[in-house]
Amino acid sequence: QVQLVESGGDSVQSGGSLRLSCTASEYTYSRYCMGWIRQAPGKAREGVAGLDKDGRTSYADSVKGRFTISQDAATNTLYLQMNSLKPEDTAMYYCAAAVACNEYDGFFFPEHGYWGRGTQVTVSL
Repeated sequence: QVQLVESGGDSVQSGGSLRLSCTASEYTYSRYCMGWIRQAPGKAREGVAGLDKDGRTSYADSVKGRFTISQDAATNTLYLQMNSLKPEDTAMYYCAAAVACNEYDGFFFPEHGYWGRGTQVTVSL
């Protein structure tokens, strides 16, 4: 079982930036589909970004052009760089890892697998 720990969440103003980090209990680079999922209060979980075993990236339409997912092979750390943040980005953000990515209309992410406990991102006007 892969254990994931997120960090980097904070409260920022609209237009600001944050970088989330995720460390794993085992080496995941090129071995798992990795990604970020978020959930706002009263809303369903939403896949945000995915990184498959071949290094391809995928983003939800709501974050395209603003968020960037990456992974450092040396430190096995997954990142989510979030720029131009909006109040609607406010949510708990979870790092996720899965044996395979799930794909929906061209967007893929690790929907079914291991999750961390989350890190809170709050964006105010």
